Amino acid sequence: MRFLHAADLHLDSPLRGLARRDDAPHARLRGATRSAVAKLVDFALTNGVDFLLLCGDLFDGDWPDFHTGLYFREQMARLARADVPVFIVNGNHDAASVITRHLALPPNVTVFESRRAHTVEIERLGVALHGRSFGTRHTDEDLVPSYPPPVPGRFNIGLLHTSLNGRPPHDPYAPTTRATLVAQGYDYWALGHVHTREVVSESPRIVYPGNLQGRWASESGPKGCELVDVDEDHRIRTEFIALDTVRWHDLRIDVTMLSDAGALESALGDVLAAACADDAERLHAVRVTLAGASDLHPLEAAEPGRLDATVRSAAQDRAGVDLWIEQVRLEIDPPPRASGLAATILERDDAVGELAVLAAEFRADPGCLGALTEALAGPLLDRLPADVRARIAASLPTDPDTHRRLVDDALATALAVLDSGRA
Repeated sequence: MRFLHAADLHLDSPLRGLARRDDAPHARLRGATRSAVAKLVDFALTNGVDFLLLCGDLFDGDWPDFHTGLYFREQMARLARADVPVFIVNGNHDAASVITRHLALPPNVTVFESRRAHTVEIERLGVALHGRSFGTRHTDEDLVPSYPPPVPGRFNIGLLHTSLNGRPPHDPYAPTTRATLVAQGYDYWALGHVHTREVVSESPRIVYPGNLQGRWASESGPKGCELVDVDEDHRIRTEFIALDTVRWHDLRIDVTMLSDAGALESALGDVLAAACADDAERLHAVRVTLAGASDLHPLEAAEPGRLDATVRSAAQDRAGVDLWIEQVRLEIDPPPRASGLAATILERDDAVGELAVLAAEFRADPGCLGALTEALAGPLLDRLPADVRARIAASLPTDPDTHRRLVDDALATALAVLDSGRA
């Protein structure tokens, strides 16, 4: 017996923060979740799969576009024509979906009901599948006690959308424990809800396959499904199958030892080569964070945007792979020797010295640092378009260390503009 276990398709999930990015490959990003579902069905059809399990969050909440549902139905119909059954438990997003409530699926698709858990047997395969869907988005009860006992002599599979005993940042829905799942006596638990692949238990096999397609940098790394082979003695052999068409990377690079833009570009070439491994099959969307105390700090202060351009230039030089730099984040501090220079500037009896003193007092005062967020969220933010304002407001820094870095960066830029940083 061979089956596929997938979850968290989030089909046509709206893009976050990319609408105003002119350089973004919008068509490929928008189509990524559809492409991954098509690849899932392609794999099932070409690899002798007996059935497919989908463990929740097929759609994306109250996203109302019925073209999304029709696309999903089309893919299920492809499996129907090949006599491949599909078994689904709806998750929290599906419970809130108009599409879920009104879309008629092909006859090869079984959606487990939400009022109670029940069992479906496939005689020819000797398998019993047990599942229960979410009836409402906020399902706070442990659903496992409502599941039927295992069917003797069958390979028993439980389908469940759950946070288990907590998997931040995912919402705590249908909470349960590993021990509760093990005690149920099933051979395999097909879980959904958590977007990072996790093998919770080997015996019995309890698995989160992760989401089918990453949607932003926090969902980085290979994404796909579980391929499961079961022999006559119920021994299990599994393999993770990568199906993503856009792969996200969140790369953090220590720039402490890098002294100039050339050294940074060389280091970036090595890091990008290792991350993307000359994989021409998919688009690689990369977020880069440069961090550490480095001579790159005064370089960026003198030429704001220089490091961002250096990162993007290094990406352009990667042949044989499709790369897009989604964002460059700077967490760079002045090099250690800059403290002596700062002390010298503080002693100056002019406007530059006064500016340095004010900055030093500001960064040392928690009240001033707290006022920085309020100032950023005030009149300046109000002048921006509503969608940009909401996005920035949600990402405003609130921790003192980030506030201090903002003050240091602003002072360094001001000194560079005044050409007094070398004094």
